[in-house]
Amino acid sequence: MNQQILETQLQDLALGGLRYFESVGSTNDEAANWIKADCPDLALVITNEQNAGRGRGGRKWFSPAGSALAFSLVLRAEDQINLLLKYQNTARLNGLGALAVCGALQAKFGLPARIKWPNDVLIAGQKVAGVLAEAHWLGSELTAVVLGIGVNVSPASVPADDWDTLNPHPFPATCVETALGRPVDRWELLHALLAELLKWRKRLSEQAFLQAWEANLALREQWVQVIDPGMVSSTKTGRILALGEDGSLRLQSESGEVMDLRAGEIHPSDPPLGGFRLRPVDRPEK
Repeated sequence: MNQQILETQLQDLALGGLRYFESVGSTNDEAANWIKADCPDLALVITNEQNAGRGRGGRKWFSPAGSALAFSLVLRAEDQINLLLKYQNTARLNGLGALAVCGALQAKFGLPARIKWPNDVLIAGQKVAGVLAEAHWLGSELTAVVLGIGVNVSPASVPADDWDTLNPHPFPATCVETALGRPVDRWELLHALLAELLKWRKRLSEQAFLQAWEANLALREQWVQVIDPGMVSSTKTGRILALGEDGSLRLQSESGEVMDLRAGEIHPSDPPLGGFRLRPVDRPEK
């Protein structure tokens, strides 16, 4: 693949610009550098190999050459900037990336993809993709958001340590080709994913977007623990109900308390002993 061929394949998507690399440390970092040079809205940075990518919480994301989709899209439209300022977080933008991946995998391949809040995509309980939205400021002015997305496409993209039998991961990694049982053209998947992203970007502030995100939530109505590593002894247990307007995760505890959580890592949890009945929760009309 080269930049000219990729530009031709994506020309119908009306992107703001494209930079293709054979290898980079992080596409989010390359996008940040492009922002400093005043790149346009919907500028796309994509690489064949990423050796210092990052995920939420400082996690590392490595993409061996030819094995994954690793790209970043710059969002500079005023409505997206205002939405981030309104809610003071990037949750809806993480949701945008996750919903785009989910929709592309469902529509193009019929895969049962679901979104693990706040920013991962699962297939049959295994992680196939991750999203990281990063805000960029110039002094006190929010100038852009970089939406980084990584999708495991071939088995070479799956970290071996995710299958440690002595310390199993609750959501071990998988890839699209393993889930599908056949080879996949990365660039066709990229086109489908970007088309989904551009479709939902137009509706980011609408209830329809939130409803679609909710409808694709993994573990909905199931019991989970949500652990916030940034806070000491901050573990909440409850059943996933829905999403808040700002993209927070709404849980209901065993006692019936409803909690809106804005950060944390989901882990499966056993239901409480003695059974549990959900109490009605008033929700604003949509």
